[in-house]
Amino acid sequence: MCGSASALVQERAGGHRNTQPNPFPEKQCSLQSCWLRLALPSLSLRFKDSVQTLGYVDGWNRVHCISPLLYESGHIPFTISLDNGRSFPHTGTWLAAHPYKVSESEKSQLVNETRWQYYGTADTSGNLSLTWNSSLLPMPTVTIELWGYEETGKPYSDNWTAKWSYLYPLARNTPNSGFFTFIPKPASPEYQRWKVGAVRISSSRNYAGQQDVLALWTNDHALAWHLGDDFRADSVAWAREQCLAWEALEDELPDFLKELPDCPCTLAQARADSGRFFTDYGCDIEQGSVCTYHPGAVHCVRSVQASPRYGSGQQCCYTAAGTQLLTSDSTSGSTPDRGHDWGAPPYRTPPRVPGMSHWLYDVISFYYCCLWAPECSRYMKRRPSSDCRSYRPPRLASAFGDPHFVTFDGTSFSFGGSGEYVLLESTLTDLRVQGRAQPGTMPNGTQARGTGLTAVAVQEDNSDVVEVRLAGRPRALQVLLNQKALSFTEQNWMDLKGMFLSVASEDKVSIMLSSGAGLEVGIQGPFLSVAVLLPEKFLTHTHGLLGTLNDNPKDDFTLRNGQVLPPNASAQHLFQFGADWVVSNTSSLFTYDSWFLVYKFVNRPKHDPNFKLLFPHEITLSPSKAEEVDRLCGSDRFCIHDVLSTGNQSVGNATRAAHQLHLQRLESLQPVVSCGWLHPPSNGHKEGLKYLAGSSVHFSCNSGYSLVGSETSICRADGTWSMPTPECQPGRSYAVLLGIIFGGLGIVALISIVYVLLHRRRKGNMTMWSSQP
Repeated sequence: MCGSASALVQERAGGHRNTQPNPFPEKQCSLQSCWLRLALPSLSLRFKDSVQTLGYVDGWNRVHCISPLLYESGHIPFTISLDNGRSFPHTGTWLAAHPYKVSESEKSQLVNETRWQYYGTADTSGNLSLTWNSSLLPMPTVTIELWGYEETGKPYSDNWTAKWSYLYPLARNTPNSGFFTFIPKPASPEYQRWKVGAVRISSSRNYAGQQDVLALWTNDHALAWHLGDDFRADSVAWAREQCLAWEALEDELPDFLKELPDCPCTLAQARADSGRFFTDYGCDIEQGSVCTYHPGAVHCVRSVQASPRYGSGQQCCYTAAGTQLLTSDSTSGSTPDRGHDWGAPPYRTPPRVPGMSHWLYDVISFYYCCLWAPECSRYMKRRPSSDCRSYRPPRLASAFGDPHFVTFDGTSFSFGGSGEYVLLESTLTDLRVQGRAQPGTMPNGTQARGTGLTAVAVQEDNSDVVEVRLAGRPRALQVLLNQKALSFTEQNWMDLKGMFLSVASEDKVSIMLSSGAGLEVGIQGPFLSVAVLLPEKFLTHTHGLLGTLNDNPKDDFTLRNGQVLPPNASAQHLFQFGADWVVSNTSSLFTYDSWFLVYKFVNRPKHDPNFKLLFPHEITLSPSKAEEVDRLCGSDRFCIHDVLSTGNQSVGNATRAAHQLHLQRLESLQPVVSCGWLHPPSNGHKEGLKYLAGSSVHFSCNSGYSLVGSETSICRADGTWSMPTPECQPGRSYAVLLGIIFGGLGIVALISIVYVLLHRRRKGNMTMWSSQP
């Protein structure tokens, strides 16, 4: 096989911007054996049929490639030449990841990164240090260089380009010890236009600034430490000038805010709406809520998809109480992004370059205005938080257990067929979600009279096809991309064609489609559970086992021919309804890569007509068994059914847990009413940062001003405030006036009492004097 120069179709996960060492995964007929056998003169790689780099073989005979500067993320196709670049018959793909999603072990580390980015400001000076894993660079000496990133040309024009540039060395021929320290000197004037960049470590054998070589990079960061003497002399004045220049530029650029979706109103909604919003790695409640740029928040999410025209992104942050944190109330509020942090297809050009465009248009300006100078109000004015008045939660449907279905309109039923079925189809975006159900096993090893989902596949329009299935013993999740298994040993986030994929844990996969639809597929007991989230635009555009989304549960049992079964259809009729939505060989999205799958689902009917399902009328329970099931399941009929159909309490318990998870998601996605942000009065204050129905805001005035209007406004159920913001007018406040009035009256009363008492006493004395001899 090797000698025939067969195609090498391999995938490499990971990769940081460029020039990371990337060994191909080994296979039985590996490329390194080809190298040894053929004594090849060189190894060349061509990325995207345009950028060519060299590869090398390490001491363990593993082949490595050097990835070039690609300015994009996702799966990058490449070809391999084994004959000095004359032909490229071997093919593969490489996963380019967002810089901040790459393992820290694969990068050089800035020791105290904050210090690097504040160097030259007040009280920040001295040495800077960086470390790296020297074993990743097999060479005795290294060169340490600064590279800068910029985007030049007229914004939103064809000549707007992104570029990484070599600037200057920090050290040459320094020992590859894994540690370097230095005292930064101000850069020459010709380099000071670069404000964002990274440090690169590579072999001393390379010439200065040589591209596409084996290297380690630091995180991208604000280059405070290399700025000029004017910055070090007065960093606040320097930063203020930069902030004003950024503000002037922003005023000339188009308004991207109108394109962005509104934020979810609550933290619960934000975490449940996983098709359109995903955790911001810079403020994650699951990772301890280290929210550097948003103190006071415990969790932030970003819109998954960039806006269509400007490639911008939404950010939404929340407090521990679940309340949205707005920049109108605090500089800790969420800020939208002119450049989506995760980039936007087709990438490569501003402002769609992953990570870097966001740094230039949204992060370094935050340093100018908020961190290096006290001008944060200017930044917040042009990056205001979105409120949630127009936010509409997605609609939820789920399948789990034997399997049981809860439709988008809330109808619940069970269908225990064995085969492959259409869970959801939508002509709106050509969305297809399919599920494979297979029989379970009884405790005694016999086949159960119940089934469960063992695979789910999805495609939307011409996107990639992703299949999530149970595989191996013990059962674990396996994810296939276009019929090939994916590895998540290095990356748990992937940018795919028409979707994003996240594997946050070994038992759950999240799929986010370009339409805003989302899937959560996880392991529940011996089977899979799947939750599907659809934005409101899918209303009246769905059919399949998950029902017809139209706010009318009465037509959820709609057959392919349009016939509608009644809501009280019998279990036998529901079995016929489920069988009607069987997948065909021509429409199947599934992968058949084993003899069993081919035999079971390709060569035989997709719906097994011979499978004997356990119908409810066949179930009989002894009093002791009924008591046992009742203790486990309570009133959960899905749990009860699965215990009886499988004879296994753990299956019933898993079904009950999946059902509870569905109910919790449904509760989190309930619509709430927002009245929108209410501003404080000029020369006054407000108390209360919640703007949802039932919330109240209280107003007060500064000293020397009086309140004209109501002291309290309540958010009503119709989305309006009960009272407008009052005014604070010059003059003493009513409280002070009342105090003066009542104080004055008290003094008058006291004087009157004293006068009366004195008058009476004097009169008494006069009487006494007149009686003396």
